[in-house]
Amino acid sequence: MTWFNNSIAFVIIYMVVLFCVLPIGVKTPDEMGENKLPGQADSAPVNPRLGFKFLLALGISGALFGVYYVIGYYDLLGLNVLLGRGL
Repeated sequence: MTWFNNSIAFVIIYMVVLFCVLPIGVKTPDEMGENKLPGQADSAPVNPRLGFKFLLALGISGALFGVYYVIGYYDLLGLNVLLGRGL
């Protein structure tokens, strides 16, 4: 595994985790009892806390990438043998 492959894998893991984390804690103006601005969508969040969600996604994806890296580095799944690339 090269550094380029690992960086692409991290970006993919990060984006999947980020889209999973984005809906956490979203409250609409109706749920918060606030008035909507003219032209505002009904589903627009009041306080999306994007900075927190980016950092949360970074932490979770870092842990998942660590598992991915250890499995790939030590070949714990034996993929080389399964794919016929080694003994």
